Amino acid sequence: MATRIAPYGLLAEFDTPAQLVAAAQRAYAEGYRRMDTFSPFPVEEAWEAIGHHDRRLSMIVLAGGIIGAISGYGLEYWVHAIAYPVNIAGKPLNSWPQFIPVTFEMTILFAAISAVLGMIALNGLPMPYHPVFNVARFEHASRDKFFLLVESRDPKFDRQRTFEFLKQLDPSEINEVEP
Repeated sequence: MATRIAPYGLLAEFDTPAQLVAAAQRAYAEGYRRMDTFSPFPVEEAWEAIGHHDRRLSMIVLAGGIIGAISGYGLEYWVHAIAYPVNIAGKPLNSWPQFIPVTFEMTILFAAISAVLGMIALNGLPMPYHPVFNVARFEHASRDKFFLLVESRDPKFDRQRTFEFLKQLDPSEINEVEP
């Protein structure tokens, strides 16, 4: 007897972003936590409805900016006060007002680089393959359809009960996602 492998999850297809948001809110209220949404354009309400309030990127950008500011100021201080001290018109070697433009620019540079690298890392990119690509209807996610994925890793996931729950959300189609 052939054993059936567990699916990656169930994928419900919706026609409008409002339906997707309503479905995501109901699924979250029902207790599902391992979910994702797919749409042809950003739907912020859907992201918030599935409980994603990830602030890690903000912290990464803040850390990058602080490191950039310290690096910029440290570089200027090292150059003017330690490595090449030149006394010009009796001004102090550590003249912080002249260090501000470089400090500001390094802050912006490091924060921007941190944002790009942090976004790539946190989004798991590059991701050349995802199991939802196995669903033929998923090609519409980049054109005109909206999808809610409930992953089988969710503690509440039960293939039959989750399928019945998704059916109550009135999707145009429900597909099983093979791993």
